[in-house]
Amino acid sequence: MLDRHIRQELLNRLDSYPAVTLVGPRQCGKTTLARSLGGLYFDLEQESERLRADLEWDRLAASRELVILDEAQSWPAVFTRLRGAIDRDRKRHGRFLLLGSVSPSLMVHVSQSLAGRLSLIELTPLLSTELTTKASHERRWLYGGYPDGGVLDPRRYPRWQLDYLALLTQRDLPNWGLPAKPQMTERLLRMLAALHGQVWNASQVGQSLGLSYQTVNSYVDYLEGAYMIRRLPPYLANVRKRLVRSPRIYWRDTGLLHALLNVPDGQNLLTQPWVGASWEGFAIEQIIAEMSVRGMNFNAYYFRTSDQYELDLVVDAGGGLWAVEVKLTSSPSIGDMDRLNKVADMIGAARRFLVTRTSKPTGDDYRASCNLPSLIERLSEL
Repeated sequence: MLDRHIRQELLNRLDSYPAVTLVGPRQCGKTTLARSLGGLYFDLEQESERLRADLEWDRLAASRELVILDEAQSWPAVFTRLRGAIDRDRKRHGRFLLLGSVSPSLMVHVSQSLAGRLSLIELTPLLSTELTTKASHERRWLYGGYPDGGVLDPRRYPRWQLDYLALLTQRDLPNWGLPAKPQMTERLLRMLAALHGQVWNASQVGQSLGLSYQTVNSYVDYLEGAYMIRRLPPYLANVRKRLVRSPRIYWRDTGLLHALLNVPDGQNLLTQPWVGASWEGFAIEQIIAEMSVRGMNFNAYYFRTSDQYELDLVVDAGGGLWAVEVKLTSSPSIGDMDRLNKVADMIGAARRFLVTRTSKPTGDDYRASCNLPSLIERLSEL
């Protein structure tokens, strides 16, 4: 099994809380990670497993072993039982580990029954730094991070991604409450792929689909809750310029994005007119995920003015703002850094990072031109 960096943070949370909820998209490795911890495992999507947990509940509540409840949102009754079991012995930690693949459905039950009793932690598909071979590390951008999606075995791409999306649109998303027909969801997914990295305009998308902007936004809420899409909010600084106030939209896994856009290999990817947006979204997602697995508290935004001054990523880490600009080039220029500094000055960012594919990172912890691995290495120091 590959070493998942979130494992230590997960163990830390279990040492500090009676229950921990591990969330993330389907097939990202939640079950594998959870079962590696040992304990008693129940797959609550299976009727027989729900019956087994029901009949054995008193023993489970009293057990000194970790109880793992996979796809916990599939059995809403378990949340009331968990609250009772936890409240009878609030000082005993590391008792329950809940797994879930759909954030809104799970969090409704958590907020109603378990508020203040558990900690929430997110597992992403494989990070670049979790891959053990140079070849798989280089494939991560093209194939995405799902363990079965090609990053470990290139023969699985893009068939695995297309089957994964078909299953989500035809079964999982409707089961989770998405009211759209599968054909409509497929059209929306392809449209979102074409809009990757752009400012979100629900009215424009709604006109193309024959839907209201409210309906489109509600559909995208489901996709965001299933960890497929990220809407990066704007950073609304107090500057003397008009600001773009709509979020930007990104696919969280570039393998899914590339499969939808019919990219067969790395050479073809580099010829696409939208390749810069693909690289930008990949870098942003890697940075955000790496900060999360380190247990850092932060908020992520982008910044853009009406006259096209922008930052791809603004991080509010509590001790000052970070300004990050992502550029698909191996030869960054002085002009690239000057432009980054000019926009960073607008928001008073303390740290400025120009992230490219350069082979010669330079700078310090406050101002640097670097590649993605170099920036991620700096995160552990910061």
